[in-house]
Amino acid sequence: MQTRFARLYGPRDLRVEAGSVPEPGEGEVLLRMAVAGICGSDLHYYQDGGFGPVRVREPIIPGHEASGFVEKAGAGVALPPGTLVAVNPSQPCGSCEYCECGQPIHCLNMRFMGSAMRLPHEQGMFRQWLVVSAVQCVAVPGKVSAAEAACAEPLAVCLHAASRAGDIAGKKVLVTGAGPIGCLVVAAARHHGAAEIVVTDLADAALQRAGAMGAGKTINAKDQDALAAYEAGKGYFDLAFECSAAAPAIRFAIASVKPRGAIVQVGVTGDIAIPLNALVSKELHIHGSQRFHPEFADAVALIAGRQIDVRPIISHSFPLDRALEAFEQAGDRSAACKVQLVF
Repeated sequence: MQTRFARLYGPRDLRVEAGSVPEPGEGEVLLRMAVAGICGSDLHYYQDGGFGPVRVREPIIPGHEASGFVEKAGAGVALPPGTLVAVNPSQPCGSCEYCECGQPIHCLNMRFMGSAMRLPHEQGMFRQWLVVSAVQCVAVPGKVSAAEAACAEPLAVCLHAASRAGDIAGKKVLVTGAGPIGCLVVAAARHHGAAEIVVTDLADAALQRAGAMGAGKTINAKDQDALAAYEAGKGYFDLAFECSAAAPAIRFAIASVKPRGAIVQVGVTGDIAIPLNALVSKELHIHGSQRFHPEFADAVALIAGRQIDVRPIISHSFPLDRALEAFEQAGDRSAACKVQLVF
């Protein structure tokens, strides 16, 4: 069997190519891929050749948020043909010191599909057919679309970020950055009972989507007077999710969160300057957040039951043949949010 896929060779050098597909072995499934979303890291690979220390050093098939239909199951697999599944791209080893102490997110031998972190790179899911371990496939019940199911991975990222924040119920929450992750963080915070959610961004289209996902108030970050009001009296918010990795947004989060409040850093970038004195003097708690583990299955369940409706973030869909156009569209934040390839 042959499959077509999108492979990245370097900045803005994305090619649609063809290759063979193996038969599924024991514990594996052959998936007819349905939908795959373009993530911010995919976009960084495409535009800049990487982000921070992670660089594309050899050709890579991107894509780590996808859904597909079971076409054929290998021995020992109970998933019947036709089952819609969300594919978990995370593959911890299960035997290193972090896996054994209950922290598989920090696995020393982590394999994460579509990632350039390791060499050789882990190939991703921008392809028509894929053989994958059955344990990475979570069946999607109900009648939600494959496009919605493909949002399980980014929602899982946001559910994990919410878990890093502690108790969110009744709190005043700031979200800086209203891209796909910021919007899904809004949904996660609303799901966990936040009393108030304020979102900042520079793009009005992004802020409109944040409102559709549950934000009570949105502010264009160009409005410095509106931002300054939240910095008075040592801050207004109990908790901030920083989803932009932009220096001005990080400074605003530190300035607008109350003493002993918390900031969950979700956005990633390279080295960046922060106002350390303010962080120390306000005794703020800073939590990093990356990836997910049990939250992937939680995300599938929340999407399947539409307890979190991800449809407002899906802005564009393109066939595989127009993958280059899809990536260019994904880079236009004035119009795009979650851009997906449809197979």
